[in-house]
Amino acid sequence: MLHRAVNRSRQVADLSRLEYDEPKEWWLMHLIRSMLFAVLFASGSLAVAQRPADPVAPAGKVQSSTPATATATATSAAPPVTASATASAGASPGSTTVSDSTQDDYRLGVADKIRIIVFNEETLSGEFSVSDSGTLSLPLIGDVQARGRSPREVVKDITAKLADGYLREPRVSLDVLTYRPFYIMGEVTKPGEYPYTNGLTVMNSVARAEGFTYRANKGKVFIKRAGETEERRYPLQADLRVYPGDTVRIGERFF
Repeated sequence: MLHRAVNRSRQVADLSRLEYDEPKEWWLMHLIRSMLFAVLFASGSLAVAQRPADPVAPAGKVQSSTPATATATATSAAPPVTASATASAGASPGSTTVSDSTQDDYRLGVADKIRIIVFNEETLSGEFSVSDSGTLSLPLIGDVQARGRSPREVVKDITAKLADGYLREPRVSLDVLTYRPFYIMGEVTKPGEYPYTNGLTVMNSVARAEGFTYRANKGKVFIKRAGETEERRYPLQADLRVYPGDTVRIGERFF
């Protein structure tokens, strides 16, 4: 312990002698050390100043915590492609409309009266009747075959002809105003010709003729469709359809 104390005293004495004996070297070391501290301090301040500040989210919005979360949010919020957008991409020019979707299974015939509307073209719109030759005579495009075709098929034909050098993307609609009549005969109270209404059934046609006679066979009915040459036998059901130009015959029972 004594030896360590003596050595420590000598070291202190040597430092004191250095400080007082060589003042110029001591001040030089102090100056260099101060300059180093100043340089280091300045470098640290510059680094802090150049560090980019964190973005501040605008009022009413919350900054996303991670880029992945922001991407997922943006993807889920994207509007779905609508079905109309998908159909328009593959649609042909022009637009066709048939007012009543139940007319798809109906076939036009002679004496049917229809109304055709071409959007923004009053001179091309109007009421027309199917002629004896089965055609419609229309402005600009002339005759269009109608007999035996559905209203939707006729509209597509008219649209295609108007788009062929007359109109750009024509829009056409069609309404059947007056159907050709139907006929009922046989065991009904008042057989004859009656005007057709859309959705007519055999039971409706019998009601138009004021019902069955007492001899009527209520289990079956014979119908000759328009354009056919022979009648066919059908079970008499309440939902059995009758179409314009059909001839309905109610048979007689034998017991």
